[in-house]
Amino acid sequence: VLGRNHHVSSAFNPDPESLASLVHDKDVVVFRSGVALGGDVIHEARQLRLLIRAGSGLDNIDVDEVRRRGIRLVRVPGPGAQAVAEMTFALLLDIARRVSLADRSVRQARWPKPQLIGSLTRGKTLGVVGVGNIGTRVGEVGARWGMRVVGCVEHPSPQRAERFASRGITLMDLDDVAAEADFLSIPAPLKDSTRYLIDGKVLARMKPGAYVINIARGGILHEEALSMSLDAGRLAGAALDVHEQEGEGVLPQLARHQNVVLTPHIGAMAAETQQQIGRRVLRLIDGFTQGALDREAEEDELIV
Repeated sequence: VLGRNHHVSSAFNPDPESLASLVHDKDVVVFRSGVALGGDVIHEARQLRLLIRAGSGLDNIDVDEVRRRGIRLVRVPGPGAQAVAEMTFALLLDIARRVSLADRSVRQARWPKPQLIGSLTRGKTLGVVGVGNIGTRVGEVGARWGMRVVGCVEHPSPQRAERFASRGITLMDLDDVAAEADFLSIPAPLKDSTRYLIDGKVLARMKPGAYVINIARGGILHEEALSMSLDAGRLAGAALDVHEQEGEGVLPQLARHQNVVLTPHIGAMAAETQQQIGRRVLRLIDGFTQGALDREAEEDELIV
């Protein structure tokens, strides 16, 4: 659709040199999580006036260089939030009921029912690390399922605590969330303050038999520390949709654990979600070309 009114170039997983060559004469760049827009690449894009992140995370872009250049930066966090929240519960149910392990057993002509006893979610405590766009939806679903929901935010306040309480989410600090959670979900964004936020010390505070679910970014959860906790038998299992190292040919170190479910960063990969993101990108570009980006963009979309 964009090609009707604009000159469009596209690339999938380009290396930095190819990317710099591709964007050097572009006015607008739309990018996803698999593309890293470092300062060098942005510096070469001398005509660049608008960047659109077709998703929510900003860990793959040099925001400081964007600000220095005065380039507009907009993200599209809304459509993916529901998909990632639903993926959280897909993973939660998988590890709670040992679905993937059961599937592998049946495919090997094994029928180990006594070894596949799972756990209910109702009455359990769901911890949410980062009660933002996605985390709020995760908490609301958990509360509707009869779970006790506790969560933490980077900047707590009485007003925020009251607002989340009305949605069935009790705010507390990270250490208490980790200590009380039967299922610890991680939907926080990756930035300097959250890198390795869930490390060995936090994992050690978790109750024996608890589970960890990471659907945010790989760098938030210290995977080696998680592996050690699993080896020690303290945690019952984990599920990761995001990883410190991602891409074709990468074998995560956690793959050796039978009680870990691994998926290839597909949290937002629902067809309806991608269609919504595409339509939103089109509207943002139209707004920009008509000089009405600030009126077109939602409050949580405009970054710079």
